Amino acid sequence: MLLKDKKLLITGVLTDDSIAWHTARVAQEEGAEIVATGFGRGLRLTERSVQRLPEPCDVLELDINDPAQVDAMVADLDQRWGKIDGALHAIAFAPADALGGNFLDTPAESAQTAFTTSAFSYKTLAVALLPLMEKAGGGSLVAMDFDNTQAWPAYDWMGVAKSALQSVTRYLARDLGPHKVRVNAVSAGPLGTVAAKSIPGFNKFDQVWAERSPLAWDTRDPDPVARMVCVLLSDWATMTSGEIIHVDGGFHAVAAGVDPD
Repeated sequence: MLLKDKKLLITGVLTDDSIAWHTARVAQEEGAEIVATGFGRGLRLTERSVQRLPEPCDVLELDINDPAQVDAMVADLDQRWGKIDGALHAIAFAPADALGGNFLDTPAESAQTAFTTSAFSYKTLAVALLPLMEKAGGGSLVAMDFDNTQAWPAYDWMGVAKSALQSVTRYLARDLGPHKVRVNAVSAGPLGTVAAKSIPGFNKFDQVWAERSPLAWDTRDPDPVARMVCVLLSDWATMTSGEIIHVDGGFHAVAAGVDPD
C-alpha cells in the first residue's frame, strides 16, 4: 500500500466532490491515517462529508489566518500522533471584488486577503507542521494549484495568488529540504467542486479544456488529481521537491486546440 502507516493532515475538506475529500479517500485506501480540517460555516459540511469516507475521521477547525487555531491544531496532532508524515494544503479564498472581471478595480485589501489566504498560508502551514515532520524523520507537503502562466477570464487576483503559491512552493522547497521535507504543488485542471463553481465564468474553463486538452478531461472526476497528490505524499517521490505537477489532461502543454483528425 502506497501510504501504509502514514499520518496525514488533509486541509480544505468541504463536500465529497472536493479534491481534498477525494485525496483523503485515496489516502485511506492506500493505508494512511488522516485528520481533516474544516473552517467557519463550512465546518458542519466537513463533519458530514467525512462520514462518507471509507473510515470516518476526526475534523479539526482551522482558520489558517488565526494563529490560535493553528497552534491548537498542532497541539492536537502532537498529542494524537507525536509526529506527522505529510499534509495537503487545499486552502484558498478571494473576496468577491477580487474576482469576476474586477481586476482593475480591486482594492489592495482584497488582493492582500487573496494572497494571505491562498499563498502565504502554505508557509504558515509548513512552519507550523515542521517540528512534527522532523519528529517523523521528514515529510511531504502538497498544495493545490491552478496554472497561471496565462491570464484567465474572471480569475483575476486569485490567479495572481496562485502564481504566488507556485513561488512559495519553490522557496519552501529550498528552505525545508535540509529538514528532509519535500514541498510540491499539483496544478489541476478545472473540476466541478463547490469552490470552483463559485468562480464567475467557470463554464468557460470547461469549454476551453474540451477544445484543447489532449486527453479527455472530465470536470466531474477528481480521482486522477487525488491520486497524484497521494503519490507526492508517499515514499515513491523521495527526490521530488519544488515541482508544480500538472494533472490537467496535458492542457498546459498545448498552445491551440487539438486537431480532431
